[in-house]
This record gives sequence, structure tokens and C-alpha cells, in this order.
Amino acid sequence: MRADRVVAKPDAPGAPDEEPEDRKPASDEARSAFVPPAGVEPPEPPEEEHPTSEFALPEGLAEGLAAEPSPEKEGSAFAPPSGYSAQQAAPAFTPAYGIPMVRLSQDAPWQDRMRTMLRLPVGERPVPEAARKEDEAGPPVPRVLDLTLRIGELLLAGGEGAEDVEAAMFAICRSYGLDRCEPTVTFTLLSITYQPSLVDDPVTANRTVRRRGTDYTRLAAVYVLLADINDPAHDVSPEEAYRRLAEIRRNRHPYPGWVLTAAAGVLAGAASVLLGGGATVFFVAALGAMLGDRLAWLCAGRGLPEFYQFLVAAMPPAAMGVALTLLHADLRPSAVITGGLFALIPGRALVAAVQDGLTGFYITASARLLEVGYFFVAIVVGVLSVLYLAVQFGAELNPEGALKAVERPAVQIAASMVLCATFAILLQQSRATVLFATLNGGVAWVIYASIAVTAGGSAVMATAVAAGLVGLFGQLIARYHHTSSLPYVTAAIGPLLPGSATYFGVLAIAQHNLDTGFASLAKAAALALAIAIGVNLGGELARLFMQAPRTAAARRAAKRTRGF
Repeated sequence: MRADRVVAKPDAPGAPDEEPEDRKPASDEARSAFVPPAGVEPPEPPEEEHPTSEFALPEGLAEGLAAEPSPEKEGSAFAPPSGYSAQQAAPAFTPAYGIPMVRLSQDAPWQDRMRTMLRLPVGERPVPEAARKEDEAGPPVPRVLDLTLRIGELLLAGGEGAEDVEAAMFAICRSYGLDRCEPTVTFTLLSITYQPSLVDDPVTANRTVRRRGTDYTRLAAVYVLLADINDPAHDVSPEEAYRRLAEIRRNRHPYPGWVLTAAAGVLAGAASVLLGGGATVFFVAALGAMLGDRLAWLCAGRGLPEFYQFLVAAMPPAAMGVALTLLHADLRPSAVITGGLFALIPGRALVAAVQDGLTGFYITASARLLEVGYFFVAIVVGVLSVLYLAVQFGAELNPEGALKAVERPAVQIAASMVLCATFAILLQQSRATVLFATLNGGVAWVIYASIAVTAGGSAVMATAVAAGLVGLFGQLIARYHHTSSLPYVTAAIGPLLPGSATYFGVLAIAQHNLDTGFASLAKAAALALAIAIGVNLGGELARLFMQAPRTAAARRAAKRTRGF
């Protein structure tokens, strides 16, 4: 019970009455520290306590929208102009007829479908109609991105174009349910970003390509894995894909080192016969190329960069040609030297560089062209060093005699096919693709010789036409087998490589004929670009003959260009 207390009356009259006992706090400590003292007005509540929608119109804006602006009163900037009619207004955001839905034919090759989607804006890409995987949650995102980067690394290191690598990476992500992904490919860096929705944080992963190797058997195995991942009939889990990818990496090359050295020699000998040489020239050119190949292997084992490997490999064939000149043998020294250069000119790197440039990957194209330029300079320096010493010792190297065309159709066709077969072995192709590459190269040489030699036409035009047929046939057979076109194209362009123009340009520079030398090197560059553009154009024409997505006929340009 509460005890009664006596309350004293005020001493002075008119004093205010004291606060009732039950309302008066027990002490000063009972008063809240946040209660303002008597006589102080409470502050206005902060604006955060009165939130407004961010979509609400500002104060005064509604009046401006309701009333038309008059000359006497300035109207709102958001007010529609006089004479505005909503019925006659043009569609501002969504057209009145709607946005056409993009549907991709499932019968088309997955390369075409993925390339078409990459060339579309993100908002216009079609969403898969049904989930591919039974598990609704799907595999972990970091694991799928890592698998995608590892497969893309193998493709890029094997010589594939940047757009083809992006299409493969995009196909893998979509197969595992990652639709909102963006792959990015440069010459040495692969990156991919996945964002589940507009409000979720994106997940980004990247991988650096440090080693490059030429093994088209491994490249074909990667394409088989890609086809199984994209095939609805196959349910390839990420674990199984990792296992198969590890098997692909562990697989040994189909040809040992001594076979590659012998193939390099036979390639050089076939190229010398193609240019008018005989049996003796064949063996001398083969010996010089095999010596250069062994020296390059030795430099690679010592850890020297590829620039010095190319430089050393170009010196023995040039030395063999100089030796024939000093011995005054009635042979073709220029054919020996030129034959040794055919195995060194980086044809596929040049084709990939031009292809990346034509499809809008300008950074990757510039890096590839710079790499080709370094290799080309290494070859020129190696041959030029030997020829300069030969000129100092009095060797009479006459380029005019080698410029005469020799028409031996049967022998040259056979030599061109042998050249393509050995080139395919150097590229580590499977035995099943060597035959078609050989036939494709023989057809290319027949077309080139018919235009440039028999008809006396332009060598650049003949090279472009022959390379276009190589790209067309190679792309068609690759799409038929659902694999890469590199094994069917790269070896087939071997007879078209500008070995003669390169040698004559270097020889003219060694003889202090700079104008003639640079003109010949410019011709070699023009022939190389003709090969690259022809192969790319043939591949584009092949897509017109194959069943393609409905949007392929009106597809846009590469996604980094303006699109018209």
C-alpha cells in the first residue's frame, strides 16, 4: 500500500498549484532525456519519417500537367505541347504492333544459334522454353563458370576465332541454365559474367591463356564434348564434363616428334617441287627443313621465345640454297629456300586475325596481327642474315630465273596434295580429317594455277578465289560433322602461302634493292590478306547453304559495331 503524504499549501497567494502526486515523477532521474524541456517547441520530424514514393510527381508538377501553358504563365517542362493528341502520338517505348519474338530453330547447328544470340541485344535474346536439367536448383554457378572458362581456354589456345570461342562459352552456360551471361574473349584473357536478375549481384570469373599449342585432335575432341553438352538427348553433368575435359588434356599427341620432323622435311620438298624443282631439289629442301625443325626444338627446350625459334628454323633452308649456289649446281636454289619457308609462315594465325577483325573483335585481331608480324620479322631476319653473308662471299643469287612459271600440272597437283597432307600432320590432325584436307588443298591449287598460271590472271585474285573455295568446302564438311572447320581449312591453304614473294623480297633487300624488296614483301602481305579474307568469306557463304536460324537472314552486324 502507498503511504499518505501531507501536501503543503503555497506560501504566497496566486502561486500555481503543484502537480498532482500521481502525475509527478518520483525524481529527476525518471524524466526521459529525450523529452524537450518546458517552453521549448518540439522540432519537426525529419523528412525520413514521412517517406514519399520516388514515382510521385513533385509539388506543383501536377498543376502544370493539367493546365496548358499560357503566354502569361510559364508552363512545366513536363507539360505536353499544345495540339498534342495521345491517339495520334507515335509509340515511344513499345511499338503498337509489339516486339517480334525471336525463335531459334533447334535443327540448326549450335554454333549458328549461339552466334545469332550473341549478336542480339540482351533484352531481345529468347529465353529457353523449358529447363534442360531435371534439378531445378541447377549446378553451382562458380563451377559452371570455371568449366566454361577451361573449355574456352582450350579453344582459344588451339587457334579458334574469338567469336567462335564466345559462342561456345555462351552455349555451355545456357545448357546449364545460366541464361543471363556475357562472355568476353581477348587474345590472352577470357572473362564471363553471370547476373541472375537485375537486382542480384553479378558473378564474374576470368582465366588467362598463357600457353598456346597446335593440336587439332584435341580441338576436335573438345567440339565433341560441346556437341554432347548442347544436345538435349544427352544429360552431361558438370562432373562428367570435367572428367572428359581432363581426359582430353591428358591425351598424347597422335604423332611423335620424329614424325613431325619428317613431315616438315617432306612439306619443304613438296613446296620446292611445286615451284619447279626436281628430285635433287626435293631432298636438299627436305634436309634443310629438318635441320631447321630440330634447331627450333632445341631452342624450345632451352626456353627461348618463339621469335628466336622461327629465326633459327629459317636459317638452314637458306644455307642449303646458298650452298647450291656456291657449288654452281644447275639447280634451283630459290626453290630450296622458298620450300623451307612454307612450313614457317603462320597461315592460321593470320586467318584468325583477319576473321576476328571482320567480326568486330578488334583488340584480339590487333594482337594476332602483331604476333604474325613478329613471326614474319623473325623469318625475314633469319633468311636475310644468311643471304647477306652469301652476298659478301660472292654468291650470285639471281631471282629473275626463279620467277619463270613452270607448268607441270600432274606433278604440281601431286606436290600440292603431299604438301597439304604433311601440313595436316604438323597440325596434329586426326587421320580421319587428313584425307579431306589433302583433297581440299589439291582443288585449291588447281583453281589458283588455272587463274594465275594458265589464264595469266592476277595472283592476288587467284589466291582469294582459291581460298574462298577452301573456306566454303571446309565449313560445309565441318558443319556436317558438327565440329571445327580448322582441320579442314588450315592445311588446305598450305599451297597458297606467299613463300616465293617473301623470299624474293628478302633477297632484294640483301642485294640493296630496297624498293624491289619492299614491293615484294607488300605483295606477300597482300597475298596473305587475300587468303584470310577468302577463307572467312567462304565460311560466311557456307552458312547460306546450311539450315540456319530464322533471324540469320536478317542478322545484325558484329555486336561491337553500330549494327547497320
